[in-house]
Amino acid sequence: MSDETRVKSTIYVTGLDPTTTTPSTVHSFFLPFGPIVDIHLPLEKSTSLPKGFAYVEFTEPQDASSAIDNFDQAELFGRVIRVSQAKNLGFREGNSAGRVDGGLGSKVAVWEQEGWLKKYEVDEEDRKVVEGARKGAGGSGGGSGDPMEGLEGLDVAGPKLKG
Repeated sequence: MSDETRVKSTIYVTGLDPTTTTPSTVHSFFLPFGPIVDIHLPLEKSTSLPKGFAYVEFTEPQDASSAIDNFDQAELFGRVIRVSQAKNLGFREGNSAGRVDGGLGSKVAVWEQEGWLKKYEVDEEDRKVVEGARKGAGGSGGGSGDPMEGLEGLDVAGPKLKG
């Protein structure tokens, strides 16, 4: 199953009662909507009780959608729960230890991400103009000392974006 299908097949359930919620109760609550592949119920380190939310992965995206439509704002053990589409699968051990490879919240520096250098690399023409401007400004202490002198040949400030 592709990561995209897994995300579409996974729901995020919040508002669970930590004292009464177990993987078994979550399983039996959502089972009417279809076969369940996995339930992830994170635990508090200090108390070993559930944190009050869970991820439920169904075999089919339609089952997850039905669970959201039918159980969002439903009541479980006297508490109103919220059920929505899961945003990512960062809780999975097989997903690079929860590493997100891009965007807000990424654990990878932007310049180390695969497409960033290709998009923002400096054009060779710009590099030559800048080197010429440095030499023309008397890089060894001569000239006016203005760092902007000689850059008139650049049509746009900053690197050229590669399309």
